[in-house]
Amino acid sequence: MSGKNKVLIVVGDASETLDTMYPFYRLQESGLLPVVAAPEKRTYQMVMHEVADGWTITREWQGYKLPADIAFSSVDPSEYLGIFFSGGRAPEYIRYDEDLVRLTRYFFENEKPIASVCHGVEIPAYADCVRGRRMATVPKCRFDLEVCGGIFVDQPCVVDGNLVSGRTYHDSGFYVGPWIELLKASN
Repeated sequence: MSGKNKVLIVVGDASETLDTMYPFYRLQESGLLPVVAAPEKRTYQMVMHEVADGWTITREWQGYKLPADIAFSSVDPSEYLGIFFSGGRAPEYIRYDEDLVRLTRYFFENEKPIASVCHGVEIPAYADCVRGRRMATVPKCRFDLEVCGGIFVDQPCVVDGNLVSGRTYHDSGFYVGPWIELLKASN
């Protein structure tokens, strides 16, 4: 595939498996090339999250492993149609990466198609890109969004211009399709 079809998927250790793999394969089905970007070019351990019966907090299990194709520091964002911020615990840690902040700001400033799910919101929030933007996220990340000037919307798909978001992987069937349509329209 040509470079015109590339889309970044941002991960780190403890990215949520379904948050990541559903859009990964949907991009492929749509004729787009998912490129996994992370702090380093290596294999990352993903996790699975669910509020289990009898639990009041999220329970975590080990998920699949996923190799990163490229390190954040090596990404030229102009080569990509859009970016996806996966959920899980990874965003809490990788959001401080200066190269990831640079990439995040590029996609927002250039109004390229962006998708975010669950804890993925922590990355654009930290990069100061959510002010005045309407977004869905998991309710426990509502504070992260609102303290950075964003507007929390409790819906399975929120589209705010070039930004498409969902709350958790349970919303994948609602928000991933509209994001892919934006990607295709921008190509």
